[in-house]
Amino acid sequence: MLQTSARLLRLLSLLETRRDWTGADLAERLGVTARTVRSDVGKLRDLGYPVEASPGVQGGYRLGAGAQLPPLLLDDDEAVAVAVGLRTATGVAGIAETSVRALAKLEQVLPSRLRHRVHALQAATVAVPGGGPAVDADVLTAIAAAIRAAERLRFDYTSHARAPSRRDVEPHRLVSWGRRWYLVAWDTARDDWRTFRVDRMTPKVPNGPRFTPREAPEGDVAQFVQRSVGAATWRFHAKVRLHASEAYVRARLPLAVDVTPEGPDRCVAEVGSDNAPMLGLYLGLLEVDFEVLDAPELAAELAKVGSRFLRASAGSPPAPG
Repeated sequence: MLQTSARLLRLLSLLETRRDWTGADLAERLGVTARTVRSDVGKLRDLGYPVEASPGVQGGYRLGAGAQLPPLLLDDDEAVAVAVGLRTATGVAGIAETSVRALAKLEQVLPSRLRHRVHALQAATVAVPGGGPAVDADVLTAIAAAIRAAERLRFDYTSHARAPSRRDVEPHRLVSWGRRWYLVAWDTARDDWRTFRVDRMTPKVPNGPRFTPREAPEGDVAQFVQRSVGAATWRFHAKVRLHASEAYVRARLPLAVDVTPEGPDRCVAEVGSDNAPMLGLYLGLLEVDFEVLDAPELAAELAKVGSRFLRASAGSPPAPG
């Protein structure tokens, strides 16, 4: 089916963008006659595409929902993208075997020129195995359906600290980051945006009532996930004043760090890490002067490390004990 005429591909792409194409509109876009449009619509129907037509001034052609999956009509770049995506599908439980079966069917009908491109990409690419948890495909499907229908989602959730809870949220978007999946949603009980690990969710049925979708948090869902997930894993927090511009600091710290400017060459950052020694190491890598504002444990750790470095630079032996 990949060798189907480019005109049919173009016709199909037009039908997917609008639901009110007249025969004259399509003929003008495709540079053909209305009779050719009718013939091409018939070919799409023969292939299994449910192209509907309604008469009258307000009528036109539209692509309906079919009872069976029709063959895919892909151009060269789309076919290669699908093949590569199937080869690298990760993070969803049970999808690896399904991807292999789908890839075998696709490669069977790929023209040799495209098969060579896919094999070249495979030979030149090395994937690093991930250790992240797999997500049940049914859970992803249930969440995606709730997002599409704008229906509230109820689920049991296990937090990072292994604490169980029951949540009732307005789901907004699914975000894939590495091998992990996250749900960004408006938590109705907490009256705020929250990020949830999908592998820790157990959806309940049926879904709740419909809701009016809200604007995306911070205008960028991906950055919101990076910021919230990063801060949620910190065990040690501190506030420091850095003698550098906000732009310099933001370019060198994770998105989760909150940076407040105090002038052109000074800012305050709320930082965190697993422990005080690790945070001290990260701050030292910034290569700027800084002051610890509210973390005595971090200040003590910096003094201890500083003494060790001074002894090392002077060639002195370590202190007794």
